[in-house]
Amino acid sequence: MMQEPFFQDKKILVIEQSPKTVNDRTWCFWEKEAGLFEPIVHHRWQTLRFYSGSFSKEFSISPYQYKMIRGIDLYALVKKTAAAHTNVEWRQEKVTAITTENELALVTTDKASYTAEYVFNSIHFGDIMQHPLGAQKGSRDVYLLQHFKGWVIETTEPVFDAAKATFMDFRVSQEQGTTFFYVLPASPTTALVEYTLFTEKLLPPEAYDEALKGYIESYLKLKNYTIQHEEFGVIPMTNHRFPLQQGRVVYTGIAGGQAKGSSGYAFRFIQKRAEAIVRSLAACKQIDLHHSFTNSKFALYDSVLLQVLAKRKMPGSEIFAAIFRHNPPQRVLRFLDNESSLLDDLQIMRSVPTAVFLPAALQELTGKGSTFTG
Repeated sequence: MMQEPFFQDKKILVIEQSPKTVNDRTWCFWEKEAGLFEPIVHHRWQTLRFYSGSFSKEFSISPYQYKMIRGIDLYALVKKTAAAHTNVEWRQEKVTAITTENELALVTTDKASYTAEYVFNSIHFGDIMQHPLGAQKGSRDVYLLQHFKGWVIETTEPVFDAAKATFMDFRVSQEQGTTFFYVLPASPTTALVEYTLFTEKLLPPEAYDEALKGYIESYLKLKNYTIQHEEFGVIPMTNHRFPLQQGRVVYTGIAGGQAKGSSGYAFRFIQKRAEAIVRSLAACKQIDLHHSFTNSKFALYDSVLLQVLAKRKMPGSEIFAAIFRHNPPQRVLRFLDNESSLLDDLQIMRSVPTAVFLPAALQELTGKGSTFTG
């Protein structure tokens, strides 16, 4: 968090279109230590399950914990924290434009205009179904959608093991593309069951419900349950380089490219970016974000995997099965968090077929990859 003295002479305006009074999403992530959001962790697991047609395993991820946070709890925490500072003001307005003019950021809403030293923007102004931020698609850009629908279901009898979560279950049709379920039990009678796909287009709305019903009946062996909550989301999976910063506008969240291109994981990446911004502000330094060597390295890995998935050179279910079969889960989690060592990376690379991934990597490195038409 920012240091108190820095805050005292700064006016902070939060502009949000939604009142944030509805539990509209769930965030899941893993970490070793008690983090900033520890007070609102809804549930946590140290044992995960992985299933595919060729490989299945249950494993401990210690010293990591896989944690779940509900959207409504995060919103309440942020509002409560902000309310303790008299220099923080919330306004419910729709932002229509953000620019930099005369060394100041300019925000235009449906009600007013504001100037600031910096604007931290998480708004995705482009069409998420087409391409980020309205940018023209480049010849080597891959753009898939990760889309998912989840139900929190409740049963009358205890049927879930709340100490174990299903991280990925690929034992379902892969006809549409990379497709899996995850099951996150919060108690013996409640669990979040989510249907996730990596594809070019969304499914008809009824297809998500049909898939959820089928999975719950076929794999969880449940017929009698009630749906307590529903959520739906779409995350871009792309090797497109999002801008980190434009003048006095600093991009955060998906708008800042903080969803990992090959997996869609975003929560921890958003926190890392926030920490870097806070360090600069607390030290009274000008914010100057840039792509580091580490970021570029993992962007290459993501791009290679995206090319393989988009061109269907190898099913995603087989790729993830190979990785989990040949690596301890802690190494896989480090890799997914962009925190793995070069030795870790080499071990992960050895897990997947060279004949599939080496040509894709060479194409990315030489810039001679064929145009992806998605």
